[in-house]
Amino acid sequence: MRQYLLLLPVITLLAACNGCGGSGKKSDLKFFRYNQSSGLASLDPAFAKDQSTIWPCNQLYNSLVQLDDNLNTQPSIAKSWTISEDGKTYTFILRNDVKFHDNACFTDGKGRTVIASDVVYSFNRIVDRKIASPGAWIFNNSIDTTQAFLAMNDTTFQLKLSKSFRPMLGILTMQYCSVIPHEAVEKYGVDFRRNPVGTGPFMYKNWKEGTALILVKNPNYFEHDAQGKQLPYLDGIKVSFIDNKKTEYTSFRQGELDFINSIDQSFIDEVLDEDGSLQANLKGKFNLLKTPYLNTEYLGFLTEGKDLKANPLLNQKLRLAINYGFDRAEMLKYLRNGVGKPAESGFTPYGLPSYSDTLKGFRYNPEKAKALLAEAGYPGGKGLPEIKLYTNETYKEFCLFISKQLERIGMNVKVEVNQPAILREWMSLGKVNFFRGSWLADYPDAENYFAVFYSKNGSPPNYTRFNNKQYDALYEQALAENDDAKRFAIYQQMERIILAEAPVVPLYYDEVLRFSQNNVEGLTANGLNLLNLKQVNIKP
Repeated sequence: MRQYLLLLPVITLLAACNGCGGSGKKSDLKFFRYNQSSGLASLDPAFAKDQSTIWPCNQLYNSLVQLDDNLNTQPSIAKSWTISEDGKTYTFILRNDVKFHDNACFTDGKGRTVIASDVVYSFNRIVDRKIASPGAWIFNNSIDTTQAFLAMNDTTFQLKLSKSFRPMLGILTMQYCSVIPHEAVEKYGVDFRRNPVGTGPFMYKNWKEGTALILVKNPNYFEHDAQGKQLPYLDGIKVSFIDNKKTEYTSFRQGELDFINSIDQSFIDEVLDEDGSLQANLKGKFNLLKTPYLNTEYLGFLTEGKDLKANPLLNQKLRLAINYGFDRAEMLKYLRNGVGKPAESGFTPYGLPSYSDTLKGFRYNPEKAKALLAEAGYPGGKGLPEIKLYTNETYKEFCLFISKQLERIGMNVKVEVNQPAILREWMSLGKVNFFRGSWLADYPDAENYFAVFYSKNGSPPNYTRFNNKQYDALYEQALAENDDAKRFAIYQQMERIILAEAPVVPLYYDEVLRFSQNNVEGLTANGLNLLNLKQVNIKP
């Protein structure tokens, strides 16, 4: 009987949530409903390695700092910070009104105030080998080896680096860096994954794995809107786990979900026209929000080696010919309904603060491609052996499109489809000369992309084995530069080297597509595709 009684509040809450915004009688409670088709493995921020975990963790926890929609770093638990002249010491001053969620892990069940030692505990936990957090890399080879994390007093936290690393501030916005109480981990142990305790705008209520996750409003949340109203506006969040993207879209069209992120490819022609906007018959039925996504899709070349017969793509002129030999804009128009932007300004995508569209990258120029093919020693493609382009099933049509256009300039490119895991292994081992890849930013700094070509990095991320001394020197110089304008200028120099040497074929810069019901207010989007619901509201 006791177990049954404990379940009653959850059942009541689920029923209220199901009625909110759907058909039939509506509850007065405002629950935001979205679906996570890939399921959910954990609510422990130390394991927030993918979108399925990052999104709920972003509602449950706060870090020292956070990102706004323009990917600028803003205060969160820390109200201010300073960086030492040598770029190695970050000092954060914490707010004194941030409290952990009420939870049985605390002696009186009431959440206590966050102090600097909580940040020390949380960060030490990330690098603890016993925890085996996939986020441990964020501090690898960058933090001081003696005492990296220090609580100076209850409201002052200090982070010490072994060398200057300007992107660190962006890294600290990641969900891995969420602040948690030691009491919760000590009480729940490995079950902290499903008993989360944070400081965020929403609190954990119930998680029936494979069915639904329920989060409810945190009545003690510390942030307010511009008018001084306490956040969040919503009463809660319901996450469903429909594993079929077609069913997910149907549920959205029927009003059973408030929001979906992108749509199944089979519906794209029905929903979007060729320029990526809503079809005329759907305008006014729901909202479409589109914004840059920090993801670059590309083709990569293995640049290691000297045997041109075994790998003709070691010839720089041939790599440049491929870059000029196909129409990126046409590819996006017909294969993605205009979603995305042709990658014509280098490898780093638009949406980054350092992005510049003044950089002249690769644009479709078949005559130039033919001239470069001749300069490479293969006029009209004569004498050039068949080239294999390795991809997976998802990107098969893109690669076929490129191969057909390259055929017009005299190149014979055969597309070979492989399982994603196998292809990644071959790329890591240097077993493929020409392959499709993508690079999604973990944090909003172009260093995340330039690290792909730093010769001292292994594979991954340097799948191309690119090795250029001038590039490496500039990369190291950029890491030590604390002035953003000067650092961005160095980034432009690095981008020009990549364009000149062509270790990759940038295809397109991705975009986030968000569809929401007409009664959803305040839903925004950002380049990292973070879901931020603290200022979202649902109209009656």
